[in-house]
Amino acid sequence: MRPNGPTCLVDALRSLRISHTSIARPSIIPNTSIVSRKVQCPQNVRFFSATASMAGNWLEPNLNRKDKMMKGRPRVATGGSTKGTTVVWGDYGIRMIDHHRRISAQQLKVAEDTIKQRLRGQKYRLFKRVCCNVGVFISGNEVRMGKGKGSFDHWAARVAVNQIVLELRGMIHEQVVRDAFRLAGNKLPGQWEFVKKGAPPVVGITKLDGITLEDLKRPRRKVPGESLAPVPPASDSETQRTPLDHP
Repeated sequence: MRPNGPTCLVDALRSLRISHTSIARPSIIPNTSIVSRKVQCPQNVRFFSATASMAGNWLEPNLNRKDKMMKGRPRVATGGSTKGTTVVWGDYGIRMIDHHRRISAQQLKVAEDTIKQRLRGQKYRLFKRVCCNVGVFISGNEVRMGKGKGSFDHWAARVAVNQIVLELRGMIHEQVVRDAFRLAGNKLPGQWEFVKKGAPPVVGITKLDGITLEDLKRPRRKVPGESLAPVPPASDSETQRTPLDHP
């Protein structure tokens, strides 16, 4: 005879046993040996944070667009500064060589996208050395003079001559990086050159290749006397020559 459903359920419940073994709970009082132990933490280490940065990105800063800004001029180092003219974080870089100018964020974004498209599938990291923190305000066409500065148009960055704009580091061949930076330089205004890590810095328009900064700061350069050739005396024919205006 087939057993009934409720009877099988009752037999299954009777077979279950509840263990009466006591479970040891963790002690609330801390152990002195554990408290006295000090955790060795590395110094000068920036811990990971999931909080978004409030400084904005390199193409659009966290600034108020309604605040009017002056046009200004790019910083040109004339006192012997070499800041921003060498590759710091990456292995290769692209540097402006012709003239300082103001580059818009749209042009820099196109150059960045060009490099990413050329190096698609490669392992690398791109560093940006400039920040578009200058607001450009433009008035409309056929507007009379006066009536205010104008409305906000776009963000831009002041780039000085011989300044590094982009740097790259990764497991990529040098010729591939050269080609990527060549395509990016064609999208940017001005003339650009390919720079490797360890290249000599630039002061103004002078590369410190073979000369030092102290040599440039000297008002006069000492020339050894042995290298100077004596000036020959004037000949008698030149002293007794008659002027051309005389007959």
